[in-house]
Amino acid sequence: MSAETLAPPRGGAEPERGAGGGGHATVVVIGGGQSGLSAGHHLKRRGFTSALTDPDGDRTFVVLDAEPAAGGAWRHRWESLRMSTVNGIFDLPDFPQPPVDPDEPSRTAVPRYFAAFEEASDLPILRPVTVSAVRPVDARPDGDLLVESSAGTWTARAVINATGTWTNPVRPHYPGQETFTGIQLHTRDYVSADRFAGLRVAVVGGGISALQQLEEISRVATTFWYTRRQPVFRAGGFAPEVEGREVVAKVAADVEAGRPTGSVVSYTELAWTPYALAAKERGALERRPMFTAVEPGGVREADGSFTPVDAILWATGFKAALAHLDPLRLRNELGGITMRGTQVAGEPRVHLVGFGPSQSTVGANRAGRQAVTGLLRHWKATAAPA
Repeated sequence: MSAETLAPPRGGAEPERGAGGGGHATVVVIGGGQSGLSAGHHLKRRGFTSALTDPDGDRTFVVLDAEPAAGGAWRHRWESLRMSTVNGIFDLPDFPQPPVDPDEPSRTAVPRYFAAFEEASDLPILRPVTVSAVRPVDARPDGDLLVESSAGTWTARAVINATGTWTNPVRPHYPGQETFTGIQLHTRDYVSADRFAGLRVAVVGGGISALQQLEEISRVATTFWYTRRQPVFRAGGFAPEVEGREVVAKVAADVEAGRPTGSVVSYTELAWTPYALAAKERGALERRPMFTAVEPGGVREADGSFTPVDAILWATGFKAALAHLDPLRLRNELGGITMRGTQVAGEPRVHLVGFGPSQSTVGANRAGRQAVTGLLRHWKATAAPA
């Protein structure tokens, strides 16, 4: 089907406006986590009004969020991840965090904070709404975009995408994996170590979440740690004001060159956190090279030996959830998306926030502001009304 056949017939009925039926907004923000909320905040600050209550306004926006309530991916973090363990949540714009109990689960503390921000900001958020596709209305490079969603089809001058990674887990495949008779689950489905008590558990992955879950599970089970590459631990601590800037610069260089970005630890290395030290003391950091196959009762080691296991936890990370943008053909021959700041290179109608160098919570805030500024600058330069 060509792009032209997707355009609504001229003179025909426009999509029904309002919740559940789609409509038109100058900007559609996809995703209601930290980066989406930041983008919504800065749109409202620059004079954009709600597309839900002011559908005929000249500068309107709406936020489409797949979650049933505030909190984004934080709603799904595992039970034992406490606020003292997370890497720190940067304040949402103009909304300082209240004091928080370090022993409170992040899956309740962060969503509560986000919900308070939403109430104070009065942002036009529709949820739960999933977006299936974004495509051009027609062949014009400055034409509207169609945002197809479970809340109907929206037309928009621009899209700020803030969908994060949680809905796109990386699930490696190894021969025989489907024959395994034990428990298999991904970090995304992990709740607590209790499920593995007394079992023999293969933990696969060399990232921060893998290390946290390995340490937890090793308290109640026999664990075997598998990674593709030898994990590298930093000799010293991590100073965000120095190393943080260096990491952001490295990730930015990759996306500006159109290269696919790697995992967080591929840029930062692992730190000797309290949970890493606890795992080491327990003997859980005896890393094994990746197994070559999965069999019904265990895994076939790289040296050909067999290790019986009752469960496999694939703590293998996530990739940016961008499949709904595929109709726009944003990816290059390397599989990456070339960026200029938050704007997709050559596609000024699309900004990605919470992507690449803005995946951190402080980066998400800055990216939300940068995306709104970039859109207004582009419209001004092209004399296009915003």
